[in-house]
Amino acid sequence: MTQRTYFGTDGIRGTANQHPMTPEVALRVGLAAGKRFMSKSERRHLVVIGKDTRLSGYMIEPALAAGFTAVGMDVRLFGPLPTPAVAMMTRSLRADLGVMISASHNQFHDNGIKLFGPDGYKMSDADEAEIERLMAEPLDKGLAGPRDLGRAQRIDDAQARYVEIVKATLAKGLRLSDLRIVIDAANGAAYRVAPTALYELGAEIFPIGVEPNGFNINDDCGSTDPRALKAAVLKYRADIGIGLDGDADRVIIVDEKGAIVDGDQLMALIAGTWKKAGALSKPGIVATLMSNLGLERYLKGQGLSLERTQVGDRYVVEAMRAKGYNVGGEQSGHIILSDFSTTGDGLIAALQVLAALVQSGKPVSELCHLFEPAPQILENVRYKGGKPLENEKVKETIEDAKKRLGSKGRIVVRPSGTEPLVRIMAEGDDETLVRNIVGEVANAVKEAAQAA
Repeated sequence: MTQRTYFGTDGIRGTANQHPMTPEVALRVGLAAGKRFMSKSERRHLVVIGKDTRLSGYMIEPALAAGFTAVGMDVRLFGPLPTPAVAMMTRSLRADLGVMISASHNQFHDNGIKLFGPDGYKMSDADEAEIERLMAEPLDKGLAGPRDLGRAQRIDDAQARYVEIVKATLAKGLRLSDLRIVIDAANGAAYRVAPTALYELGAEIFPIGVEPNGFNINDDCGSTDPRALKAAVLKYRADIGIGLDGDADRVIIVDEKGAIVDGDQLMALIAGTWKKAGALSKPGIVATLMSNLGLERYLKGQGLSLERTQVGDRYVVEAMRAKGYNVGGEQSGHIILSDFSTTGDGLIAALQVLAALVQSGKPVSELCHLFEPAPQILENVRYKGGKPLENEKVKETIEDAKKRLGSKGRIVVRPSGTEPLVRIMAEGDDETLVRNIVGEVANAVKEAAQAA
């Protein structure tokens, strides 16, 4: 695949007001994406834009809108709305494309631009490559005439529409009336919709992380820092805690005792529940190389398979679409349920957990802890130059590690897609062996990096 300048594994991302996250780049994205998705028909063309709660969203949103209107596309601005909601609205409003302004779980000083095609799925590599090509064109090339400029308009009911869509994913008549729920919206895009949906479904809710100020998104809150969620669950004697990230496409759960439940356990629960209900489209799920060996073994015991992909929710979705699975996700809490959504949706995934909670009558500590994770060790090694993974000593060390782990473990060594890092993950039944192996591979990578 051709090396791309702007797009990474999840759109364009960077520090706000520094390249590539500048008004000029946002303007070029709007111009280029608009040209890419403008057909020659006489109908009006439409793009929908949502964002999270970062201060820099006020800068990036109008720059994007300027680009789209300049090539003749009408723009609908949703304001703060989860990433999966933008994907849904792209299809619902029959838009030519959708845009989400967010850096997901990153701190406020970062921001990003994610693009969705008219089908609500993340943009293909081919479309991203073509948009990059068009971004290099002069700013005044291919602009609409004075009478053909687009119009921008704010849409006030997008949040309410998403809430109704989310509520409809629960079985008819199922209510959350007896549940005490702490919901942590990470001061992000779901700060209104998540508490509203849970309240309207009958739960007693204790919302935290619902007071965004432009700076506090993902700050000591949300799925990437669940300490406040754990404390609130214990304080309010809640049945469950739900933690979303800044754009609400991932979720973690905290049980009634304060223990964290990760995406692997959630996928195990949903897969098992859906299997019993006859709702699995295929007898298995899709997850990444990082999902725990314990999940794979649990699923096998249930007669289910685990299809692994490279890291990144877009690769999970691609495999699900290609092979017909309707449940997939990542250990980090990206859960994709394609019966309901085209991308990870933390709130919809949480509702599936809540449905199982109501129907089983079990506490979350029993319901959501379905397997003991195999000891898993992660280490990142930073390097300045060269390609350490092509070093012969590194290759030999990795091969030796695989032989020593055998069928009772595995090792994954990969370069980061966004930083000069080598990511090393190993897991197996013997924690001491796993830890030693990770250390040996890390040392080999460090030596190769120093020699480069």
